[in-house]
Amino acid sequence: MTTSLLKEAQITGNGLMKNKPCTVRFVPSKSGQIIYHIRNEKPFEGIADNVVATDHCVVLGEAKNKKNHAMLTEHLTAALAFCGIDSLDIYMDENEVPILDGSSKEWVNLFKSAGIEKHLFAKPKTFTVKEPVYYLNGKTSLVILPSEELFISYAVNYDHPDLTKTWINYNPKNSNEIIEARTFGFYKDLKKFQMLGFAQGVTKDNTVGLLDAGFTTELRSDREPVKHKMLDLIGDLRLTGVNPLNMKVQILAKEAGHAVHVKVAKILKDKLIEI
Repeated sequence: MTTSLLKEAQITGNGLMKNKPCTVRFVPSKSGQIIYHIRNEKPFEGIADNVVATDHCVVLGEAKNKKNHAMLTEHLTAALAFCGIDSLDIYMDENEVPILDGSSKEWVNLFKSAGIEKHLFAKPKTFTVKEPVYYLNGKTSLVILPSEELFISYAVNYDHPDLTKTWINYNPKNSNEIIEARTFGFYKDLKKFQMLGFAQGVTKDNTVGLLDAGFTTELRSDREPVKHKMLDLIGDLRLTGVNPLNMKVQILAKEAGHAVHVKVAKILKDKLIEI
């Protein structure tokens, strides 16, 4: 049984990387897939096998056709996971998903306003892994183990007094703090990225800048940047085609990022079993 929106929804905003306006239209579907339509190009599914880049964000699309790419999909994909939506057609008139407020908050609000299908007496399918899935490389690790319930922990060790050797655990009761956690970066690197043509849409409202001490904006909650890493992870693991919030696993991440998240998602999709 698929879950989609009750009616169409639409939103317009600028991209974080190129700062170009993009209108995104969401059309209810029964396909059981998240399908992207970029202008008049060939539709493609929002899954790990269609990730073409992870350098600055997650880019989905056709590897040999740059006109058929959807950039910065991770916050949108995370919102789909939190809302339990697994069937939707997404139409975009530009190649970059709007950054909006830098989190998944506005996407979740948009979906809730449109209405999300409720299936009475039907529980979502639950999955686990038939064997451990892991990626280990120096200080970076991402491990997924079978469990009787969902547990996610994300640890970071940034060169910042508030983000040194710290971590957060996923708690469904406080999921709004993860949903509203904004993207972040070191403020000292901003001009360099902008000179290279990236981060053109960064503002103090949609991005938390890390200063030598403190931040460029007031945090929405304690350790907001670490919660954003958790948000990214949930979005990236949704690319398995299975909602990670419906998994009975332990997910232990340490100093990872989109590249590692997606590598593990590609392995994980073949290790999942329904329970």
